[in-house]
Amino acid sequence: MKKVFFMFLSFVLSFCILSEYFGTSIEVSAGTAEKYNDIQNDIAKKIIRFHVLANSDSDKDQELKIKVKDKVIGYMETKLKTCKSIGEARRILINNDANIKNIAQEVIRENHYNYGVKTELAQVKFPVKSYGDVVLPEGKYEAYRVLIGKAEGHNWWCVMFPPLCFTDITKGQVEEDKTLDEMKSVLTKKEFDTVNNSKKDSNIKVKFKILEEIKSIAKKIGADIN
Repeated sequence: MKKVFFMFLSFVLSFCILSEYFGTSIEVSAGTAEKYNDIQNDIAKKIIRFHVLANSDSDKDQELKIKVKDKVIGYMETKLKTCKSIGEARRILINNDANIKNIAQEVIRENHYNYGVKTELAQVKFPVKSYGDVVLPEGKYEAYRVLIGKAEGHNWWCVMFPPLCFTDITKGQVEEDKTLDEMKSVLTKKEFDTVNNSKKDSNIKVKFKILEEIKSIAKKIGADIN
């Protein structure tokens, strides 16, 4: 029974690692929840997130979302990569809003869709999200968003300021370190320690929701996967 379970577990985890929809939660050690919320508010004042929302969760709409994301990121890279302040990044996004919308609309037309596009710079509630070793806690953040069609599908996200969108965490340790350095440049030590999930002694641990569910099932059948 355990052998079958672990074969299933291996398959599920392999699938989830490849999925951008792999849910996470944050476990905060006792006595730190209130301070953690205060720190989240401080962090949120120093970053701008980026969202591209697909029309739906169909394969084609999700593929279109990625194409739109690639074009927008390519256009904004040289404009945002050297930003030194959140105010500067905000002004650049506002000044380029019409161009970004036109770029997104052009990609949509080139792919033979007739979806409309909306863009906005807004305060948005986000769940906990990880980008490499950077883990942003749940809460409200300023975000520049590109909404395709009905915007009812899963989203692609990164951080526009500091410019994490232009680092590729799939390239390994060098890019992971670059991502951490970008965050360190705008956050205090306490704030940086909160989002830095590479610290083994961090009192904030990222937990994968599906793994927690599997652990619960394993406990019921007597398998230990700790």
